[in-house]
Amino acid sequence: MSEDGRIVVSGLTKQYRNVRAVDDLSFAVEPGRVTGFLGPNGAGKTTTLRMMLNLVTPTSGHATVGGRRYADLTDPLRHVGAVLEASSAHKGRSGINHLRVICAAAGLPLRRAEETLGLVGLTPAAKRKFKGYSLGMRQRLGIAAAMLGDPKVLILDEPANGLDPEGIRWMRDLLKSFAAQGRTVLVSSHLLAEMQLLADDVVIIAAGRLVRHGPVGEVMASMSGAPTVRVRTPHGEKLTAALGRAEATVQTAPDGALLVVGADAPTIGRTALAEGVELHELTTERPDLERVFLELTSAKAAIR
Repeated sequence: MSEDGRIVVSGLTKQYRNVRAVDDLSFAVEPGRVTGFLGPNGAGKTTTLRMMLNLVTPTSGHATVGGRRYADLTDPLRHVGAVLEASSAHKGRSGINHLRVICAAAGLPLRRAEETLGLVGLTPAAKRKFKGYSLGMRQRLGIAAAMLGDPKVLILDEPANGLDPEGIRWMRDLLKSFAAQGRTVLVSSHLLAEMQLLADDVVIIAAGRLVRHGPVGEVMASMSGAPTVRVRTPHGEKLTAALGRAEATVQTAPDGALLVVGADAPTIGRTALAEGVELHELTTERPDLERVFLELTSAKAAIR
């Protein structure tokens, strides 16, 4: 696989006096995929991102983008676009002029200001002063600034802050399309339901250490154990007895549904048919990313 756009974190550690914010952290982020960077508050996510971008000096270890440290990149805006907080700008400057100033400083064509404003849906507000921008608009402006250099890598810390549901869906579509072009996307977020929809891979950390890393489906499946099938029927006792004879375990949920372990949905359906039992619901329950995240990090999370 080409190193171009691949992020590699190797033994990254950051010690602040008596607190180890990041502890021997190693993982890789692949091009063509959206990777979610997850962890409880104080887990070390932002510190890790800042070390990747040469904003914080590691105690030990290093991070590379395309095989090179960020500090060694020529024209870094053409390689890496990053948003670590809501965009800030001169309050009296318009959105378009804010981006033009960045283009001029970085030696980028001024037309990129108009192009990236269009990409993030801010063209109608291009001439509005920054002080009149909502938090969601400031987030969009920050992403526009990150994309000015047409980078191969995007690194975003909580990019959905301030966005309404429509804006979050827009963000998801934008980042997925960016990855579909073979580029690399690393996103830190607390919105776990959204990350389940957005991310191809996840890196989960707690107390500065790696807890789990891999494709979202594999990480969720690794914590699922025996699947639970949710069954709703007016003949609960009859079905429970029949499933018990098949050595399945049946519990009754507070809402009256049966929770079955040890028999899959097709087996339960065949059993119900054989017993003449009417079914109103037959659903295999699978753990969501939020539940898996909490199981993986609850014992390891540390408040810093």
